[in-house]
Amino acid sequence: MFADAEQVHTGVAHGGYVLADCEGTPKVILLSSGSEVHIAHAAYKSLIAEGVKVRLVSLPCWSLFDSQDDAYKESVLPKAITARVSIEAGVTLGWQKYVGTAGITIGIDKFGASAPYERIYMEYGLTPDHVITAAKSLI
Repeated sequence: MFADAEQVHTGVAHGGYVLADCEGTPKVILLSSGSEVHIAHAAYKSLIAEGVKVRLVSLPCWSLFDSQDDAYKESVLPKAITARVSIEAGVTLGWQKYVGTAGITIGIDKFGASAPYERIYMEYGLTPDHVITAAKSLI
């Protein structure tokens, strides 16, 4: 079940929103923003096709999301669901706040690599397959 245009508009205004969800309670939450949403979305679709209950959350603005009331934040990122994976084509710093101590952050925490982005993404695990593997390792 994917968010419609109105839900996306409202979610962006709140700094974060559920972009796609499963039926029932998710076992794992995938988090991303910006250009990485398509990677997380591909992982989401594959996991759903395998029968894994997964939620896809877009967090385009942490400060806006953090300013929301607790009920809204809980509706997007329920505390009871600790299996979480974030994907960021930059440093992972900051994502720990949203994935918690049990979650996995996927990103680039070093510098100096130079290659076409496709190769960099493969080398650093910024792929749907890597996100899927990480998600499955948590459930």
